Amino acid sequence: MEHPSFTLSALCLVGGTMGYVRKGSVPSLVAGVTISAMFGTAGYLLKQNADWGLELAISGSALMLAGGISRGIPVKFRKPVPLVLTTLGALSGAYYLRKYNEFYG
Repeated sequence: MEHPSFTLSALCLVGGTMGYVRKGSVPSLVAGVTISAMFGTAGYLLKQNADWGLELAISGSALMLAGGISRGIPVKFRKPVPLVLTTLGALSGAYYLRKYNEFYG
C-alpha cells in the first residue's frame, strides 16, 4: 500500500522541480516539494503500520487534485500538466479512500 505513495512522492518532486527549472515557477517548486513530503511521509507511515498514513495520503491526493483543477479551469484542461495533476490526484484519492474504507469499514 505504500508503493503508490512513494511513487507519487517522487513524481511530485520531479514535477515541481521541472516547473521551477523550465519556467522559474516558485509556487510549482513549493507545491511539488510540499506534496512530495506529504506522500513520502505517508508512505513511511504506511510501511511502518503507523497511524495517519492513509489520512496523509488522502490529503496529498486532495491537494494534487485541487491544484490540477485550479490550473486546468483557466486553460480548459488543454495543457498536459493540469490534466496529469487532476488525473493523478483523482486516481490516488480514489485508491486511498478505498483502502481507508477497507481498513476502517
